[in-house]
Amino acid sequence: MAWRYARWTAEHALPIGVAERRDVGTPVRAGDVVGAGATAGNAVRLAGARRLGIAAADLARVLRVSVGSEVVRGTVLARTGRRFARTLSAPTDGRLMHLTADGDLYFAPIAARWIVRSTLDGEVVRSDDACVAVAGAAWGLSGLAAYGPDAVGELALGVDAPTAELQPSRLDVRLGGRILVGGARIGAEAITRAHACAIAGLVAGAAPAAGLRVVYGNAITAAGSATRDDSPTVLCLVGFGTAPLPREVFAPLAALAGSRAAIHASSARLFVFAPADAGDFAQDAPDLTLASDYGAVRPLANGRATAGEARFASEVTAEALRCGGEVIPTANVMPFDAER
Repeated sequence: MAWRYARWTAEHALPIGVAERRDVGTPVRAGDVVGAGATAGNAVRLAGARRLGIAAADLARVLRVSVGSEVVRGTVLARTGRRFARTLSAPTDGRLMHLTADGDLYFAPIAARWIVRSTLDGEVVRSDDACVAVAGAAWGLSGLAAYGPDAVGELALGVDAPTAELQPSRLDVRLGGRILVGGARIGAEAITRAHACAIAGLVAGAAPAAGLRVVYGNAITAAGSATRDDSPTVLCLVGFGTAPLPREVFAPLAALAGSRAAIHASSARLFVFAPADAGDFAQDAPDLTLASDYGAVRPLANGRATAGEARFASEVTAEALRCGGEVIPTANVMPFDAER
């Protein structure tokens, strides 16, 4: 099954430094902030007890903020005396990290702030410092890999046919904030152009690996995610290089254009928030296969038959299938929605 309407769960990992997060049971919509916080830089040591003229054991008593608190520049961290007061203030916006046994403080400046948004309409079913999980109903489509941050926006068509390549000339600022559906291929130039036009995400059969490296550099990981969060999210549904989309996958994408949608990058899934009766989309998509012994992934046509053992160009003998005059290793065939 390719498309299906179901209750999904999307887990949103939280970076270190959580300041706030949604509680379990809270209703949310795709795009709502479910977690926020700050990333701390390298901690510096501040003279505490010596600066204030007190014993190291007394520093905790005169602290005005608790260890772990985030403060703004100039906030009084500790104070002694009244008429002739001595104070210790925060040198920058940051977080009080640690109080040493000899009466000093470790203070870390704020390097960056971050927010995490939900990719589902639903409710929070898990909330801790590591993850916020949201469960909700939507049309869902599983892909091969996603690159970039989670994306939320209106679904829009960028091609006229599932075998077409998304051309950079079709991208402009009027599509900003949308998730654009490509065809068989999205090149590096189209991804770069989408970034310039503030397009939220791109969905297609495939993208060339070399093009992804041009955009994301060495940030790409084996899991198919990227550490950069300033580029549009790219969701490859079938493979890499060029891979035409099956009709059973592209037709619902075209029919659901105009609906709110989201890409959950860590699970490489596209969610579309349309009614369960929006269309007859829950159809079996054709299996996928390599075009040759070493080739691009493509949908496998119907009418296959067992071909027994065969020897291939890689000099490997294996069980094979015959499909339309082509002999394919059985191991190279998998369901469209298989865990890949």
